[in-house]
Amino acid sequence: MALTFDPFSQLDRFAASVLDSVRAPRSMPVDLYRDGDRYILHADLPGADPGSIDVDLDGAQLTIRAQRTADSQEGVRWLARERGAGTFLRQFTLGEGVDLDSISASYESGVLSVIIPVSERAKPRKITVESADQRRAIDA
Repeated sequence: MALTFDPFSQLDRFAASVLDSVRAPRSMPVDLYRDGDRYILHADLPGADPGSIDVDLDGAQLTIRAQRTADSQEGVRWLARERGAGTFLRQFTLGEGVDLDSISASYESGVLSVIIPVSERAKPRKITVESADQRRAIDA
């Protein structure tokens, strides 16, 4: 069995460790779907302190921010450290037709759920079609 040395794997690892040390906000994976008269957004925030989770609405801009602190155990030698720590951030621009005053959020088992109701104006509705005979009967 021949072992080969790949200098690029070490370079990738070094670059990742350097870039990882930058305190840029991390993104969070989300699912977003419509269920009847509401949109539901689920954001994965495993290990985030519930007290650090902020859901803000500025105009039509919905911002989700959370903080996860790194384990800081003294005297240990890390062999792998892939779980991200720091600030997690996601922003969404909400379109027309949502009820901005009724948005709600909850956090359970590492998942943030944001419920965004559809406004009454944007809900499907039936339009009555009048015939000429009906209008004549009303006018008479």
